[in-house]
Amino acid sequence: MKTWHGSCHCGALGFEFRTALEPEAWSVRACQCSFCLKHSGVYTSDPSGSVRFTHREPQLLSRYRFGHKTADFAFCGRCGGYLGAVTEEGGQALMVINIHAFDPPVEGLPAAQPMSYDGEATDDRNARRSARWTPVPRS
Repeated sequence: MKTWHGSCHCGALGFEFRTALEPEAWSVRACQCSFCLKHSGVYTSDPSGSVRFTHREPQLLSRYRFGHKTADFAFCGRCGGYLGAVTEEGGQALMVINIHAFDPPVEGLPAAQPMSYDGEATDDRNARRSARWTPVPRS
């Protein structure tokens, strides 16, 4: 497993993404919903990996929910940096990471594949996330 680091712009919020996959093998997705288009959200995840939060100033974590209200979109309350989205399914926290939050930027990623989840039912959305998003182990 290799560890990749990411954070918001000011460094108050951060994460460590652990995966055995080389960047060339990462699944990179560009959601086409209005939120992701406005925030240039491009995501990766590894259901066999893990994410650990490394927030230096956790009080700055700002969350936003919209649409189905099934995930928290995580931002820094100071600089506005967007880390990705977190949900919980079956008692397990899961995250999809905004690739723009990696520091330094990850080299060699495949081109982002446009994805549309319009019309997806909540149960289908939760099942997809359970199968694809990265676990966030409890501390």
